[in-house]
Amino acid sequence: MPCGYMGKLLRVDLTERRTWAEELDPEAARKYIGGSGLAAKYLYEETDAGTDPLGPENLLIFLTGPFTGTIVPNSGRHAVVAKSPLTGIWGEGDVGGTWGIMLKRAGYDGILVKGKASEPVYLWVHEEGVEIRPARRLWGKDTFEVDELIRAETHPKAVISSIGPAGENLVRMAVVMSDGRDGRAAGRGGLGAVMGSKNLKAIAVYGTKRPAVAEEEKLRAFTKEMAAAIRERTQGMARFGTAGGLQAMEELGDLPIRNWYQGSWPEGAAKIGGQRLAETILTRNYHCGACVIGCGRTVKLERGDYAGVEQGGPEYETLASLGALCLVDDLEAVALANEYCNRYGLDTISTGSAIAFAMECWEHGLITREDTDGVDLQWGNGEAMLTMVQCIAKREGFGRVLADGVLAAARAIGPQAEEYAVHVKGLEFPAHDPRAYNSVAVGYATSNRGACHLQGFTHMFEKSVTMPELGYEEIQDRFGVEAKGELTAKCQDLMCLLDALKMCKFSLSGGVKVTHMIDWLNYVTGWDVSLQEFLKTGERIFNLKRLYNVRCGISRKDDTLPPRILTHKRGSGGAADNLPPLGRMLGEYYAWRGWSEEGIPTPAKLRELGLEEYAD
Repeated sequence: MPCGYMGKLLRVDLTERRTWAEELDPEAARKYIGGSGLAAKYLYEETDAGTDPLGPENLLIFLTGPFTGTIVPNSGRHAVVAKSPLTGIWGEGDVGGTWGIMLKRAGYDGILVKGKASEPVYLWVHEEGVEIRPARRLWGKDTFEVDELIRAETHPKAVISSIGPAGENLVRMAVVMSDGRDGRAAGRGGLGAVMGSKNLKAIAVYGTKRPAVAEEEKLRAFTKEMAAAIRERTQGMARFGTAGGLQAMEELGDLPIRNWYQGSWPEGAAKIGGQRLAETILTRNYHCGACVIGCGRTVKLERGDYAGVEQGGPEYETLASLGALCLVDDLEAVALANEYCNRYGLDTISTGSAIAFAMECWEHGLITREDTDGVDLQWGNGEAMLTMVQCIAKREGFGRVLADGVLAAARAIGPQAEEYAVHVKGLEFPAHDPRAYNSVAVGYATSNRGACHLQGFTHMFEKSVTMPELGYEEIQDRFGVEAKGELTAKCQDLMCLLDALKMCKFSLSGGVKVTHMIDWLNYVTGWDVSLQEFLKTGERIFNLKRLYNVRCGISRKDDTLPPRILTHKRGSGGAADNLPPLGRMLGEYYAWRGWSEEGIPTPAKLRELGLEEYAD
């Protein structure tokens, strides 16, 4: 087994209440590296188009990468993967914190869970063994309570991944939370509902082992040099976190406002942005394991259910989704909504999107007080937003309609409501507007988990990041059209590599290039990976995820964007008049990928990537 890996996977069958260790195949590790890359192999081979995402046969995968648990900067990450109950296709979450590091210290590279327990349980994974423990007394408790209770009965330094009431109630936007009050989340696609469907409340991990490293001295010297450079380049991120970009995004025309309808909101953005947060409720920074940036925020509120309690602060995506998208300019209300989401185990992006969707339906008279149990869903109503977050998590009142996502909610309300449901393949948009960056239009349309900025990250190449190894020595024109399909494909493959290695994407803002990643990989594992092999691995991973979706019925007909994004101009701000020409860029994207005109990887492409065994 190469260095950087523990060499073992933990298999769990909850139906049979059985656990066993399985050796990690070194050839599979070289071919897919780890994280969601390696998870793609297992999900493809062990589930299929007929798998019920909330059935016992769905496979819930937790996987680390070779960087996890080493000194490589910004590598304290792990992946959570399953068939998504929100979209019915490929589902993955990428999580920071320390849980993945502690899993490797317990002796495992990953955990693969199938089946359904007959009653609520949690897993206790440590160096001496694995236990399936009863969790009925934990059922109904929030993720912060669970974290404290499980550590009290396992180990004070154990790290917990858990679900809250939203996951228990099979809310299709439920998340898997980890690291207690720091609030790290596998946040998209309803993976918390998969965990809840298995009656699995939590997984606690603790150990003291360390992954071996092939070239310790070279790794240490290179990491020392690069860590200093990354810190220097990311001082703004350290000072204000992701929230610090909110006002700049508003000026660029990137911030979604009023359910993607409004173009500008400068006064509101100033009230909820990172600068305002730093001046008012911020108490300290938070670093994930091995992080040299420290973009996490810890805050303390003066009002609400958790006044005076330190808690994980809202990120940019949360402030945008629960704030700007709903026209809520009350920072404490948004921060409290974030706290509710963390405790209940809800995706802040999908939750904010669902509430903004409901507010627009209210505006147009499609729903009334009679439908919402008296909740006044007018734009900007922070109290109504807070109420609705809780209703969604509990599946109470109108929350029952929103709990399955905006696509299902629109179908329940009626045809006119579908105009206000902003999603791709059932996954609600994150908070970056394709009208502000043409490449993002292609990225959202083709992302394997549905609308996602992190699976392409192309907006950063049109704003601040260069990558000579990919042919991008200058910042790209965000309103340009030529070669945006190529840019998207190359960036998607690169993001697959970061997600397989388990390195934070903000490393790119710190000046990390492809050659740096390869050096770290070779120093850790002892391999001799070349640039060509490395890039081909990223392409292989992306195509295997696409194959999974093709098997679930996905094709060109699904690689599209909502009419609002393609036909409605923002009208003001930094992207006032741009509409992305998706069709033109999509054709170029398919051609660059070597796919058919219907978006299907061709047999020739699969042979080139060593994926011919998966050609159905």
